[in-house]
Amino acid sequence: MRCPFCQSEDTQVKDSRPAEDGSVIRRRRVCSVCGGRFTTFERVQLRELMVVKKSGRRVPFDRDKLMHSVQVALRKREVDSDRVERAVSGIVRQLESSGEVEIPSEEIGRLAMEALKGVDDIAYIRFASVYRNFSVAKDFHNVIDELGHPENAVSSSNED
Repeated sequence: MRCPFCQSEDTQVKDSRPAEDGSVIRRRRVCSVCGGRFTTFERVQLRELMVVKKSGRRVPFDRDKLMHSVQVALRKREVDSDRVERAVSGIVRQLESSGEVEIPSEEIGRLAMEALKGVDDIAYIRFASVYRNFSVAKDFHNVIDELGHPENAVSSSNED
């Protein structure tokens, strides 16, 4: 592992322990050149996933990008970071265990909305406004109605 301070490749693991319910290994490292200390996290990756964008372009799946999108929806909301981490890990696990190597971006968005629905209603509405490309105030009404009355859920805000 390369030292983030001096770029030396001569680093040593000083401590390892499980994190995030055992799905991640947390390693404390020290650089033998500059003495810098840093932490790395190791997680299992079952397969290399590719995201198929609406344009047809294929890009490697980026867990950090998914986490960032979820965190943007949760901005200024009081939600425990461990809960957010578990939600994102759950989405990644679903994607990896689907058996598919190429995942449509719409599927990732749907899974993120589903996860946010169980975490925070406001974050769910924020994410839905971007994911479903809201264009009028009625779109917000429809998604709020979904939260209160799942049997009235509309599959897409642009069906009107």
